[in-house]
Amino acid sequence: MSTIEIIEFFHVYKSICYPYCYPKRVTNGFGCTMARTIGSGNPDYLSVKDGRWIYVRRVPEVFRAFDKRTFARASTGILVSEDPKGLRAARSAAKINADTEEYWRGLADGQAKEAKKRYEAARRRARVLGFDYVTSDEVAGRPLNEIMARLGALQTTQHRPPIVDVAGALGGEKAPQIQIEELFSEFEKTQKTYLSNMSKDQVRRWRNPKILALKSLTEITGNKPLLEFTRNDAIDFRECLQDRVEAGQIQIGTANKQIGHINKMMRTIINHFRLDMVSPFGELRLEGERTEQRHPFDPKFVQKNILADGALDGLNASARSILYLIVETGLRLSEAANLTENTIHLEGKVPYIEVVPEERLLKQDHTTRTIPLVGVSLMAMQEFKRGFSRYHDNAGSLSATVNKFLLENDLRPNPRKHTAYSLRHTFEDRLTAVEAPEKIIAMLMGHKLQRPKYGHGPTLEHKGEWLQRIAFTPPSRV
Repeated sequence: MSTIEIIEFFHVYKSICYPYCYPKRVTNGFGCTMARTIGSGNPDYLSVKDGRWIYVRRVPEVFRAFDKRTFARASTGILVSEDPKGLRAARSAAKINADTEEYWRGLADGQAKEAKKRYEAARRRARVLGFDYVTSDEVAGRPLNEIMARLGALQTTQHRPPIVDVAGALGGEKAPQIQIEELFSEFEKTQKTYLSNMSKDQVRRWRNPKILALKSLTEITGNKPLLEFTRNDAIDFRECLQDRVEAGQIQIGTANKQIGHINKMMRTIINHFRLDMVSPFGELRLEGERTEQRHPFDPKFVQKNILADGALDGLNASARSILYLIVETGLRLSEAANLTENTIHLEGKVPYIEVVPEERLLKQDHTTRTIPLVGVSLMAMQEFKRGFSRYHDNAGSLSATVNKFLLENDLRPNPRKHTAYSLRHTFEDRLTAVEAPEKIIAMLMGHKLQRPKYGHGPTLEHKGEWLQRIAFTPPSRV
């Protein structure tokens, strides 16, 4: 196939595909344009034929590429003689109209999804052919030698190269229009590798704040194509969040997290689809945010109150033992809740537990560690040798249960500053008080050691010696 034939074929390909894939006024999917089209004219769309009320509506221009009819028609099944004013017929027509609009939306949505698939296929094919993917307009502006190389890649023994090859080499597919409401679903697709290492609960906690942030955004700015989203829209959203902060409805940190989630999703999608824009949310964080660190419990308070015989009897056995476990190990609640029989080792000279990424993602790589069991923590694990099935991959429920119990039983000296997590800070303070080496503290806490790592590090026996130095007097039973 000659170069001239390829060029002619490409022009034919564009003339056929572009009007169908990107019809006038369809590029913004179901947003503002469609809202102006649907619902206009006669609200009932009623007419009479053969003595019956019928629904008749001209197919809106925005959907004519998908529905080739001039008019959509359907019988209401109601005789004019039985309903001369058309009241029942109007209700029936309203239901028919709602179903018809849903049908049209489905057609448009399916076409939009198909356009995205073609775009992704063209991008992948461009890489296989050895080129970066750009649209046809951009191809035309490239140096002549590159244009000829792209055309040359399409010269095959076949009469015509596959359409996907033409689209990939010559930019035959436009970047799809991404609606703001689609932002999270498209972003999630780009994170498959990252999410594959998470547990179900971790995925849920990863998804929810982003979905909430996007919902807050669309309530303020409405749904629109991403390419039409402006800096003014972003500022409007920021000002709304600022008003909510001033009204005491949310904290500055919450507002900034929402801005951060939206900004990251936009930047990722813009890069993924190579859109000609930058995220309008840059440098919009609210100032004045203060991070308040949880306070550690006084060790004397822990010994006298939390470890007193019967002090935690009101807690269920699993939550009670997890709390006892944290006292002498400094584990995070999520780390304790997700221990299994594979990570609990009670047979041997030094009983210990492992914190490893077992079917879940750890906060950081350096949080992987082994911790000897002493005192009340050893007693607790001897009762739950296979872990805590009740709270496995459900640390949120565990946290709510434990913190509510501590609050209701006056075991949080400062309800705002003390939580179950404060026991982790207490654990670190106790190690510091006995002047444990920095490396020992880092390896027990799962902190990143701020110096080069040499050797295998402290042994279980060595770590166990330091834990014995700080061990509390345990209660008589767990």
